[in-house]
Amino acid sequence: MAGPLAPERVSETSTGEESALDRPWVTVVWDDPVNLMTYVTFVLQELFGYDEATATELMLQVHNEGKAIVSSGPRERMEHDTNRLHAYGLWATYQRDA
Repeated sequence: MAGPLAPERVSETSTGEESALDRPWVTVVWDDPVNLMTYVTFVLQELFGYDEATATELMLQVHNEGKAIVSSGPRERMEHDTNRLHAYGLWATYQRDA
């Protein structure tokens, strides 16, 4: 059974070339004791183009459940997304979607 997919990014357009088989990787943001919830919301909006409501929902999932999937796609893009989140000081990993 596949895990929840991340919300679609606002800033990117779909080419139709990506299928479910091309999207086996996800980027996960983990809860940490350092970053403020407002900062996490800001970073999700800044990096992924999420609107405030979507970014807030993902931030609350991180806060309440300990983690949230914030993007999904090919491994190389998930690696890049994880590195960008690290640059903003967030705890993030990428993994194969279950």
